[in-house]
Amino acid sequence: MENNDEVIISIKNLTKDYGNGRGIFDISFDVKKGVVFGYCGTNGSGKTTTLRHIMGFLKPDSGSVTVKGLDAWKNAEEIKKYIGYVPGEIAFPQVESGSDFLKIQAEMIGLTDMSKAERIINALQLDPTANLRRMSKGMKQKTALVAAFMHSPEIIILDEPTTGLDPLMRDVFINIIKAEKARGATIIMSNHMFDELEETCDYVGFIKDGHLIDVVDMEKLHNQPYRDYVVGFADKKGFDEADTSQVEVLNKDENKLTITVRVGLEKINGMIRELRKHNIKSFTEKHHTLEEYFMKDIGGKNDGSSSAK
Repeated sequence: MENNDEVIISIKNLTKDYGNGRGIFDISFDVKKGVVFGYCGTNGSGKTTTLRHIMGFLKPDSGSVTVKGLDAWKNAEEIKKYIGYVPGEIAFPQVESGSDFLKIQAEMIGLTDMSKAERIINALQLDPTANLRRMSKGMKQKTALVAAFMHSPEIIILDEPTTGLDPLMRDVFINIIKAEKARGATIIMSNHMFDELEETCDYVGFIKDGHLIDVVDMEKLHNQPYRDYVVGFADKKGFDEADTSQVEVLNKDENKLTITVRVGLEKINGMIRELRKHNIKSFTEKHHTLEEYFMKDIGGKNDGSSSAK
């Protein structure tokens, strides 16, 4: 990831209280240039409300949002020049076809070269000549994605961007995100698909009941100073006699004759030497996933302030 300290989006103590516990409360995080920041939470947790503040659609009750140093509410029209946006609920104007819509969007932003739009249209297998109002949810989503990416904006904000896309098209979307990141775009993407977040994001913020409870550094998540392994023994003797004094035993299953262990990187070779003394049936690494982190490790946290560096 590019080492760049320029903060593109800064959210400080942002609060929007709709009453009855609904809204977002005291949210703070920064997103630096070239970073892909994922925003994850259940429906109603506050993802869309946060993104709409960044777009300047909502005025905070308290706190602030700045984009490239500009107040998002006061300078909403100015910051939109830098942003490609896909809303959570897409509402197109009254035009006949997807092509007409994309043409209007291009004219509004002064885009004359439609070659990138054509590449994305082909990649997403979109027929833009179809009647816009009769398009399926997936086709409308593809059209909105083309409009967001076609002018290579400096900032891209996506609210549940793969809703309505089939698995093949989700893979295409992931490749598009990687290409946008490679050219230096700064991206914020709300998403509930953990695999998509894992493949694309540098950081993932978890929001729960309107509170930001953690921001996960994906590089650190995937490069822990230890490894977890599930060891299956061929016989009860090995299961009982294996020396586990140099590892942390996470689980022992006497019925399956398996032991799950956590071992520091510097002790892996020693563990292998010990296992060679026994009749081993299976040996698999247990990879740490974002979903696992979300489900097991952050439930009680309620911090409210983090930075995507």
